[in-house]
Amino acid sequence: MSNKVWQKFYPAHIKSEIDIPNVSLPEMLNETIKKYPNHAAIYFFGKEISYTQLGKLTDLFGAALQEKGIKKGERVAIMLPNCPQYIISYYGTLKAGNIVTQVNPMYTPHELEYLLKDSSAKAIVVYEPLIPVLQQVIDKTSIELVIKVNFKGVTSQEEAIIDFDTFITSAKKPIQQVNIKPEEDIAVLQYTGGTTGRSKGAMLTHRNLYANVLQCYEFFKDFINLGEDRRLSVIPFFHVYGMTSCMNLTIFTGSMNIILPRFEVEEVLETIKNTKPTSFPGVPTMYIALINHPNAQKYGIDSIKVVNSGSAPMPVEVMKSFEQQTGAKILEGYGLSEASPTTHCNPIFGTRKPGSVGIGLPNTDYKIVDLETGTQDLKPGEIGELIIKGPQVMKGYWNMPEETANTLRNGWLFTGDIAYMDDDGYLYIVDRKKDMIIASGYNVYPREVEEVLYEHPSIKEAVVIGVPDAYRGENVKAVVVLKEGEHLSENELMDYCREKLASYKVPRIVEFREELPKSSIGKILRRTIREETLEK
Repeated sequence: MSNKVWQKFYPAHIKSEIDIPNVSLPEMLNETIKKYPNHAAIYFFGKEISYTQLGKLTDLFGAALQEKGIKKGERVAIMLPNCPQYIISYYGTLKAGNIVTQVNPMYTPHELEYLLKDSSAKAIVVYEPLIPVLQQVIDKTSIELVIKVNFKGVTSQEEAIIDFDTFITSAKKPIQQVNIKPEEDIAVLQYTGGTTGRSKGAMLTHRNLYANVLQCYEFFKDFINLGEDRRLSVIPFFHVYGMTSCMNLTIFTGSMNIILPRFEVEEVLETIKNTKPTSFPGVPTMYIALINHPNAQKYGIDSIKVVNSGSAPMPVEVMKSFEQQTGAKILEGYGLSEASPTTHCNPIFGTRKPGSVGIGLPNTDYKIVDLETGTQDLKPGEIGELIIKGPQVMKGYWNMPEETANTLRNGWLFTGDIAYMDDDGYLYIVDRKKDMIIASGYNVYPREVEEVLYEHPSIKEAVVIGVPDAYRGENVKAVVVLKEGEHLSENELMDYCREKLASYKVPRIVEFREELPKSSIGKILRRTIREETLEK
């Protein structure tokens, strides 16, 4: 498939190969400020910040970092929910020539300590209610500067901690220009979730991130009105998908970023009603919550033209239901931290194939190789490991040369995802390598079983895992949340699955729950469910 057969679907006005100039992210922001100085860059609970104001605030933040002695290339951690201060800190850090270290605000002290020590971060911007978590580990890290953010005006009295507003007005000199080399200089350390072991810091350069913004813009440009769009950002900016699709792409296109710090159905619907966003990147669990809300249509949800779904597989039944209720087009895509993140999406300009994550973005090459050696190219329909090549692929893992050498081979990124392509080059993700279940010698891919479960009218959410079995090696277990007011027995569910699946794929164990554990982005945590099951 190295002939890039999928490129035949690109219409003449959308290029399958684009030029990617050597531009840093601060330069990208400055270009937008020139084009749209008075346009609203940020909308946050009724308050707006223009692009000109955003430019000045990021300059102030960068100048203050420089005055505090944070040198070029040193790491600044950001541990915030979505808020204006996040974007200001992120771009201010980059303007000062520093590296952003993305931190999940839900981290435990143990997780936070590992990340801060691994990155050797010198400063951290932290949401004030999380300071007690930081204080448990700060003495074991290299943090010298703590900048706190609070939305409610309540302040802590620790002298070592600087209030955000005080910090950005503290610099006595304007920001000093820093020479950034986009191809070499790291912009962001994006830590992988650790779902397959120890969390690793993907080194994303300025060029990686700028390239991915350009790739996304070219692919979606038919539905982007430069300087006019309104993007609803509920996905956390600290997540690689939220960083590119919600923060950086919005800035590149001169759009308004409608920011919410968390996903709460009523708040999201009220925000849609009041601000009429034109796009809403999200994850499947968000759309499940919206379509199960009894009055979703009354909130003007039809203002949304395009919905990008990523981070987790989109069940086909959920896609159909959401589109029927809203009229919006859901475009399921695929990406990973190591690729800034987006590599694939169903094209709005061509055939959408439900269940597929679509075709490669401009400048993106990909193929399926055998699982054992990774050296043999597989034919359409054959299942193997997905490998990717493109300008958005990371520089490597921070301080992990062996992991880097294992993941980046001859210019190809080995994703660890099991997938196949059809004759048109459309990509289908089957599962993570580590999620595959081997029952009586047969390979069972949880995604396939989950698709069948989501088709059942009583099921709201489902996840499938393998559990050890002395005879079969592993048994297939389904963990299910029912829709409100619905009833379903274990035997009824198994009978339903037997009608649609080969016998070895049918769940032998069924567990009903009130809810499933999810990450901060709303991704169902399969690993947590597996660990909970093994502990019982």
